[in-house]
Formats: sequence, C-alpha cells, structure tokens
Amino acid sequence: MSKLKVYQYPKCGTCRNAVKWLQNEGHELELQNIFEEPPAQAELADLIAKSGLELKKFFNTSGEVYKELNLKDKLPGLSDEEKIELLSSNGRLIKRPIVTDGSKVTVGFKAEQYEESWKK
Repeated sequence: MSKLKVYQYPKCGTCRNAVKWLQNEGHELELQNIFEEPPAQAELADLIAKSGLELKKFFNTSGEVYKELNLKDKLPGLSDEEKIELLSSNGRLIKRPIVTDGSKVTVGFKAEQYEESWKK
C-alpha cells in the first residue's frame, strides 16, 4: 500500500488520534507539520479538487486566527484563488488533519469516515 501523507499539527489531539488510528491500521505515514510547513497553493488546490469537498470545509473555523481575521464575514467576498492563497499563507487556518494517498483526500478526523476511506 502506498504511503499516506498527513498534514497535521503534532500538538493537536484530533491529529494525534488520526495518526494513531492510521498507524493501527498499518499505514506508513509521511507527517507534515501544517503550522511549520503549510501546503503550497498548487498543492492545496489539488487536495481540494481530489477531496470533492467545498473549499470552505478546508478552513479551521474554530481556530483563533480564523476568528481574529473575521473570516466568517470576509470569506464569502473572496475568490477561490484568494481563499487558497490565505490558507497556504497560514497553516493555522487549515482544518486538520488532511490525509491523502495521492488520489483521495479526507479532512478532519471521524472514525467512521476513516473506516470508509482508510481501512486496510
């Protein structure tokens, strides 16, 4: 099985739970600290396209930076390109973890979703 890439923040409990779940399934993981190294714009655009999710699902709406920047009100007026640029500029804005095998993508961690997507 191919290696999974996990964009995560090591101190995030949800990320740790996701990584633990994936490791228990026997997946080989490539971990990327999303705060120190947020995905580039092209990489994000690719992840968003492969996820099949709306772009807004990639925003960490409960995060401090999201609230400080008042993005709830600002996002509707931004183009997709501007939203992706914003996400790639600050990893704290990105909902985590993001897991990909290169063809499919999941955002966040719900055991049921992982059972469906990443169960070996």
